[in-house]
Amino acid sequence: MKREFGLVIVLIVLFGVCHWAQPRFTDPRNLNSILLWMPLLLVAAVGQFPVIVARGIDISIGSILGLSAISVGVLLKSNPHLPVPALFVIGALVGLLLGCLNGLVIAFGKVPAVVATIGTLTAFRGLTFVLSQGEQVNSTAVPDSLTKLASKGIDIGQVTLSWLLVIGLLVAAIAWFAARYLQFYRDIFAYGSNPDAAYLRGISPKTVQMIGYGASGLLSGVAGTMYLARFGTANPGSVGSGFELIVIAAVAIGGVKITGGSGSIPGVILGCLLLASINVALVVLGIDANWQTLVYGATILIALIIDTLSNRRRALA
Repeated sequence: MKREFGLVIVLIVLFGVCHWAQPRFTDPRNLNSILLWMPLLLVAAVGQFPVIVARGIDISIGSILGLSAISVGVLLKSNPHLPVPALFVIGALVGLLLGCLNGLVIAFGKVPAVVATIGTLTAFRGLTFVLSQGEQVNSTAVPDSLTKLASKGIDIGQVTLSWLLVIGLLVAAIAWFAARYLQFYRDIFAYGSNPDAAYLRGISPKTVQMIGYGASGLLSGVAGTMYLARFGTANPGSVGSGFELIVIAAVAIGGVKITGGSGSIPGVILGCLLLASINVALVVLGIDANWQTLVYGATILIALIIDTLSNRRRALA
């Protein structure tokens, strides 16, 4: 809880400093921007959580999101009356299939996770172009019933909790329950803490990796459908491009050890909220958007340095 408490303090300081520098940062319009920025990131980060806890990493999630969004968009072109729940199921199934493919390559092919998912990142992006034939999914193909999930929601004064954010928080709540009470999540933590000891206890590394990458793919697929709801279009070249860096940064900020073994869903939620706030703050304060990439990269680097120093200290103790 120390990490989560620290993140809350950082958020309070960030809001205080930004409000002092530019009072309109806390206007309802900007608060709505922050809350609308969160859902895709939150769902994908919750999917990345078990992968990193189990000492892995999934760099292909941006391309999985993109291929899922394009798959749903292409289906909508020929079946414009598909119900919204079916669109989420389709996106999730596409993501699950791609995530399981990652799991098979890593768990059974013994290919390092970084190498495997860099390869599938490129392959899935190529499939996105093949499936879409290089054409964008236009807003005319995306039904209002889907885009309303981003524009409508629960109003609290002038601030709106969009239905997309509600979905994202529900996904996070389910993941929190699973991480706290279900055995398979305990196996993931045990494997991430000490793979050799976990194996001796009968925990299968292949099962852990398949569950982790399957969950990451499934939730990236859900985020793909949410992308269509949020933006109303999907371009095969840009949808989800670079998204993996933001997601990994959010998970790292949330206190999940990059080298595996520990972390919490509340921390991931706060990490997403902090990144969303920084993203909007940079715009409101008139800071060049290129600084965002520097922030994400620096965050991952700092998290890795902290983990390495922590492991070294434990080894010397």
